[in-house]
Amino acid sequence: MNRSHLTLKTLLACFLIAACFAMDAKDTKAFSEQVIQQGAVGDDVIELQARLQYIGFYNGAIDGVFGWRTYWAVRNFQYEFGLKVDGLVGQKMKNKLLQVTKYDKDYVKGNLEKGNTPKHYGGQPRNETQVKKDTKNQQGQTSQPKQQNKQQQNKQQNQQQNQQQNQQKAQQPKVQKSVSTPKGFSNNDIKLMSNAVHGEARGEPYIGQVAVAAVILNRIESPSFPNDVSGVIFEPRAFTAVADGQIWLEPNETSRKAVIDAINGWDPTGGALYYFNPDTATSGWIWTRPQAMKIGKHIFAH
Repeated sequence: MNRSHLTLKTLLACFLIAACFAMDAKDTKAFSEQVIQQGAVGDDVIELQARLQYIGFYNGAIDGVFGWRTYWAVRNFQYEFGLKVDGLVGQKMKNKLLQVTKYDKDYVKGNLEKGNTPKHYGGQPRNETQVKKDTKNQQGQTSQPKQQNKQQQNKQQNQQQNQQQNQQKAQQPKVQKSVSTPKGFSNNDIKLMSNAVHGEARGEPYIGQVAVAAVILNRIESPSFPNDVSGVIFEPRAFTAVADGQIWLEPNETSRKAVIDAINGWDPTGGALYYFNPDTATSGWIWTRPQAMKIGKHIFAH
């Protein structure tokens, strides 16, 4: 009788322990099961950015857009924690993030809905002391003579204008270098295309690099392919450089210039949608495409 009673109590205790573990697992579940990569948008990216910001790897806006700043933050995190440095957020990196960070989804979501971007994840609104201090400063400024206030305001406006002008001048060489960038392409688009050109065609004649960039643009315009830069470049099995990781090599100025020339209308291929190296191509299908020309080691086809 006592042994039966003890067995029942043991089974009940095991059940309660298992239930607690199940609840903990449910409460700590984070991210979706998909790999997060550059070009992704949505809640997974918001959580990724928030966690990286919490431990100091990311200092940009938590906007749910996996751009270049998020990409480099991911790579730095992978390097520091001994993970494969590929810029892809798979299950191993997610598990490591869960171990070293906290995440308050309601806090981040609430800030985004209000139009606020948390500068530091987990930050709190200004405390009462700060509010009183700001109020006191404002009252002190109000008590000054009007003429002195006006002079200070004019001085501050001039300083702000000068600072803005200096910032614009400093940023111009980084945003635009040799020629203007047409509307419709972000800096991230140009950077990603430069990476692709560098990974696919570095060492090729300059016209061949422009041709590779032109193929990317032609695919964006074609109804048979995705309609944005990221979608075209990361389409499965579309580019060898993505498959072997050379897409993440730092592009040089020549690659970027080739992209700009292609965006500005130079298409040496006459509208080609494909290209391949006849010495290394393994697909029989690519040989069936109508060939336009050969530039360097690449054959361009329609």
